[in-house]
Amino acid sequence: MAQSSNASTNPAILELRYFQLRNMLDNQRGRLGTHLGKTLIPAIRKAGAGPAGLFASAIAPGSPFLLLVVQHASLAAFEQCWQRLGADGELQSATEALYRQVQLPYQRMEVQLLRGFRKFPAIETPPAGEGRAARVFELRTYESNTPESLAKKIGMFEDGEIDLFRKFGLLPVFFGETIAGARMPNLTYMVAFDGLAAREANWRAFATSPEWKKMAATPGLSDGEIVSNISSMMLSPVGGSMIR
Repeated sequence: MAQSSNASTNPAILELRYFQLRNMLDNQRGRLGTHLGKTLIPAIRKAGAGPAGLFASAIAPGSPFLLLVVQHASLAAFEQCWQRLGADGELQSATEALYRQVQLPYQRMEVQLLRGFRKFPAIETPPAGEGRAARVFELRTYESNTPESLAKKIGMFEDGEIDLFRKFGLLPVFFGETIAGARMPNLTYMVAFDGLAAREANWRAFATSPEWKKMAATPGLSDGEIVSNISSMMLSPVGGSMIR
């Protein structure tokens, strides 16, 4: 089992930064992906944040886009990280060169902030292997009607559902409650698979297991009571990502 990259019990702040792209001959995805993977992520590590993951949309609404995921120790650390990045001369020179190109590097940018779960406080980087193929990653968002129903769903994850994910091959990467972003109240989490076929098989095994059926049938914890909408997207890691 992969270990959390942060031994602290204090939940981390997870930054999800979406870069909306367009499919045209100017190759926005390639140009921006190279900049983020080769220049920004090393600068983020130097600034004391991370791990940082970089993903491209594979099967997702709003495609195409790139998603940068960065772990910070706290909200103050999130702010300090971007202050340090703003003072990084090498990074700023590279960024200015990117923006001086005739073509825009991206269309729009959006940021979502999560607070890690109390019992899953930080990113667990999937184990790397020599020559292994890149995994596929699924990002799922569960919306709730009220903060109270969201708290019940978080408790459900913490008190057994994440353990079932591990048992049935859904490799957990992070879980967090959204503290700044759209469609609140909600939680967002990421799981990894060896491929799309493995994803289908593992979700089927989870959903049909007696353990999950018993948990989902607990009075007060059914999806109809505590989850109002579920959205999902499939992502592929991009060069430079520390999460693969």
